[in-house]
Amino acid sequence: MLRSQHLHTPATSYTRRNVRPSFQRTFRFTDHVLPSPRCSSTSAPAHNTQPFDILFFGRDEFSCTVLSQLHAGPDVWEHISIVTNPDSKTGRRGSIVSVSPLKLLAESLSLPVHTIPHSKPAFRTWQLPPPFSKYHTLPSSDASSSSTPPTSPARHHLLITASFGRILPAPLLRAFAPGRALNVHPSLLPLYRGASPIQYTIMNGDTRGGVSIIDMMERKKGIDAGGIWAQEEMDVRPESTFPTLRDDLAERGGKLLVDVLRHMLAGTAKSTPQDPVTSASSPRAPSITAQDALVDFSLMSCDQIIRLDRGISHQKPLTVYTPSGLSLQLSGLCRHDSDRGILEISPLPGVAAYDPHSRSVLVRCADGAVLGIDMLQEQNRRAVPAKVWWNGVRGRETDFVDGSVRLSPAPTSRRDCSISYGQAKD
Repeated sequence: MLRSQHLHTPATSYTRRNVRPSFQRTFRFTDHVLPSPRCSSTSAPAHNTQPFDILFFGRDEFSCTVLSQLHAGPDVWEHISIVTNPDSKTGRRGSIVSVSPLKLLAESLSLPVHTIPHSKPAFRTWQLPPPFSKYHTLPSSDASSSSTPPTSPARHHLLITASFGRILPAPLLRAFAPGRALNVHPSLLPLYRGASPIQYTIMNGDTRGGVSIIDMMERKKGIDAGGIWAQEEMDVRPESTFPTLRDDLAERGGKLLVDVLRHMLAGTAKSTPQDPVTSASSPRAPSITAQDALVDFSLMSCDQIIRLDRGISHQKPLTVYTPSGLSLQLSGLCRHDSDRGILEISPLPGVAAYDPHSRSVLVRCADGAVLGIDMLQEQNRRAVPAKVWWNGVRGRETDFVDGSVRLSPAPTSRRDCSISYGQAKD
């Protein structure tokens, strides 16, 4: 197994669930890795010297960077075929056609592209393209008609996934020999198994992150629970956002993948099972939902909110509610350290006021620090600068009370709002 010298210890995580690429290849290759006493022995499938025929599953910018690194290592592959999402219509009345970034990259590299069905049920019966299809037996409704592939899967056939976004059906995985279905996962497994490891690395303020090359397993055996072929650890910059950390991890993951394939061809690669004890205590990284984007100033510190913005705002804008029940999306967040404007801010968390000096809306957080907000987008309206939004909300009696606005993670009643502001005045 290729691995870093030591595993990551996560920082204290926050209830909902940072980022310094000083690139240092701390992993090393070992001919033998002693497994944990609670783990089974390492595995090393019979190797082949023939470069791989690769079926690469992916969709987004992370996938693109990994593919670029793989494509730049022609000594490990003979052919690369791409599997990605079909084009889809977005925007008002489907006026915009969304194309997978991986498809565009593959076409620019003259690689064959295959698209999966839109629906998940249809994907479960989707047939692999040749030459991989000869080993792919689809499930049949007639038990008597089921059959097994005519021969064992070819050793030089290799499946790779990188941010594909779908669970691969078991029959599809069985079309590849043991140790010939790999996943590039952007965390130091077993830390952050799941769909959103990069987001949780940022949200939890971790100072170390990494990437793992692992075996793909059937869903019933666990998500991201396969044996580890290699890991690489890296620093995480405090100011990193999802796109910057994603690109750093993808580049390292692609290079690490090529190293693993070279060792596979040489017959010197081994994988190590994940320790079940460590796995049970490691935090997960489930899919990000709209609930994760709700900001509760009474519970969350200023730094937590800023990390949340850096980690998930690319997919879920941070949201609060005004007393009138309108949702309000927040962007352009920063910690307000200046003394100017702070004296006018209520000591109660969640009470917002406009500061003309910084031209931002200021809100007290649970830790007493003040968050500055530069842009706000009210429900059914476009995003506007803080001053424009403030001038508009001042004319609404329901929202504007005693020179400030109470921002909550859920709609509140007028009576609750009045009680809160009465306490603030005391």
